[in-house]
Amino acid sequence: MIAKSFTKFAIVVLIIAALAYTAFYGVTLFGKTIPSALDENNGIRRGLDLTGGSVITYEAMTASVTDEQMDTAIGMLRQRLDALGYFEATITRQGDKRIRIEIPAISNPEEAVQKLGATAELKFVDPDGNVILTGKDVVNAKAQYGQYDPTKQAGNFVSLTISDEGTKKFEEATARLSKKENVDAGKNYIAITLDEEVISQPFVRETISTKDVVISGNFTAESAGWLASLIRAGKLPFSLKDVELRSVGPTLGEKSLETSLMAGGIGIILVLLFMLLYYRVPGLVADISLIAYIAIVAIIMAAFRVNLSLPGIAGIILSIGMAVDANVVIFERIKEELKAGKTLRASIDAGFSRAFTAIFDANITTLIAAAVLWRFGTGPIKGFAVTLSIGIIASMFTAIIVTRFLLRQTVGMNIKNSKLYGA
Repeated sequence: MIAKSFTKFAIVVLIIAALAYTAFYGVTLFGKTIPSALDENNGIRRGLDLTGGSVITYEAMTASVTDEQMDTAIGMLRQRLDALGYFEATITRQGDKRIRIEIPAISNPEEAVQKLGATAELKFVDPDGNVILTGKDVVNAKAQYGQYDPTKQAGNFVSLTISDEGTKKFEEATARLSKKENVDAGKNYIAITLDEEVISQPFVRETISTKDVVISGNFTAESAGWLASLIRAGKLPFSLKDVELRSVGPTLGEKSLETSLMAGGIGIILVLLFMLLYYRVPGLVADISLIAYIAIVAIIMAAFRVNLSLPGIAGIILSIGMAVDANVVIFERIKEELKAGKTLRASIDAGFSRAFTAIFDANITTLIAAAVLWRFGTGPIKGFAVTLSIGIIASMFTAIIVTRFLLRQTVGMNIKNSKLYGA
C-alpha cells in the first residue's frame, strides 16, 4: 500500500516536472517541436509595452468623412486585429480623418500592414475587372469544416451569406461567367480583392441564385479562418492609406519584461515558502500543484499565442492568488475536521467536500465577469479577460484534482501525524 501510493505520488510529480520543463525550455518529440513559452518568435506573444512593435497611421481617402463612418472604420479594423489574435493592439482616432494603430510584437511596420490585411473596401471582381459585389453586400462569412458537396470529401471551406440585393447581382454574374465560352476560355472565376490585391479566386461552374455561397479550395482551418475574417472585416466605408509607418521600442523600457519576470518569480517563491512552512505536508502538496498550474498556463498561452501585456500579467497574478486561496480554504477545512476528531483520510475528504462549493462559486462568478469583459471589451481589456480565464480554469483543476490526489497519496504513504497537516 505504501509503495503503491509512493509510486503514484512520484509519477504525478514527474509529470508535473516534465510539464514545467516543456513550458520553459520546450521539447521536440517525434519530429514535432513544442516551443518554450519564453521563445520570442514561437512562444507567448508580448504586448507593445513589453516588447515594442509597429505603429501605423491611416488616413481616409475621401473628401469628407462623418464621425459615424470613422467609428465604423475603427470598429472594422478592431475586428481584423481581434480575428488575427492581436487583442493587445490599440486603435485611436487622430483628428478628423486619421486612425493610429499600435500592434505589438511586429517590429517591421510593412509586415504589420500585411498582417492587418487590406485597407480598402472588399470587392468581388470578374475577369474583365467589373465589380460584382462589395463588402457591403456580404452579410456574414464563416470558416467551416464539413462535406459541402455530396460528391467530394469533407474539407475546410468558407461560407458566405449575401444580402438580397447582392444575391440578384451575384446570380446575374455567375450565370454569365458559367457559360461554356467563358469556361473554355478560363474566364469563369471571381477574384476577391482587398486593397487591389487578390486574396482568393474561386471558379464559377454554375449559376448561383441563393444567398448562401460556398468558397472551396485547398483550405486549411487557419487559411479558411483568415479568409473569412478578412471578408467579414472588409466592409470599410472608404479606402484608407497608410501615411506613417514606424517601429517603436517597449513603452515600459527594455528591461521591463526581465524585471517583471524577476518580481513574479520572487513573489511565487515567497508564496511557496509560506505555504510549506505554515501548512507543512499540505503546503508541500500545494506547492507542487502551484508549479503544475504555472506550467499548464504557460503551455496553453504559448500554444494559442496569447498576447501578454501588463493587463494580461495582472490577470495571471489574480488567478495565481485565487489558486493559492483555493488551497488555503481547503486546508483550513481539513484542519477543522482534524480538530473535530476525524481520521486524516476522512478529514481530507470532508475538507474538499465542504470547500468545493465555495471554491466553485468564486471561480464561476469570476469566469462570468471575464466572459463579459471579453465579449464587450477591446484591446488590453480582452487580453486581461483571456489570461484570467485560462488561469481560473487551470487553478480549479490543480486545486481540486491534483491537490486532492496528492494528499490522498500522502495518507497512503502512512504520513498521518496531524501536526504535519497543520493541526
